[in-house]
Amino acid sequence: MEHKLPPLPYAMDALDPHISKETLEYHYGKHHANYIAHVNKAIPGTKFADMTLEQIVMQSTGGLFDYAAQCWNHSFYWNSMSPKGGGEPKGELAAAINKTFGSFSKFKDEFILVAASLFGSGWVWLVKETDGKLGLEISSNAGTPIKNGKKPLITCDVWEHAYYIDYRNLRTAYVDAWFQVANWDFAAANYK
Repeated sequence: MEHKLPPLPYAMDALDPHISKETLEYHYGKHHANYIAHVNKAIPGTKFADMTLEQIVMQSTGGLFDYAAQCWNHSFYWNSMSPKGGGEPKGELAAAINKTFGSFSKFKDEFILVAASLFGSGWVWLVKETDGKLGLEISSNAGTPIKNGKKPLITCDVWEHAYYIDYRNLRTAYVDAWFQVANWDFAAANYK
């Protein structure tokens, strides 16, 4: 099975001014495309040849896991943002965030703090834990919560390639801007 770069769910310039067209051209068009190419190069003639991307993530290790997980994480990340995003979640997800973190404002502050504290590259996730409660999870490099049986609701990529063109070394400014395009409808659908 050949894996393909999924289409972005919006135009390359749709997240401006929070995330630039240039960032998406490199991040999606170069980095994500490169991860797909590496997966396709690694799987012919192996037990992974006919697996879905998620199956490869769950069953692989080493370099193949890194590339497959980065493909999966990035596809999830693109959907975690929307040009009509931002604001706050509504309904059941809003209630769950308020119950877990005290308020959306406190959740946002903690999310940004967690993102800023991650040493090196990785991801910050709002997840539904195996017991059904919400939690924040950091994963280094290509780590992903699906490997641990957790349900990701929304994610922010904190690898430098996600923000360096627009924000240089100001990761917290990028994560704050990410909140302006965060797709809470996507997160709410994942929460159900």
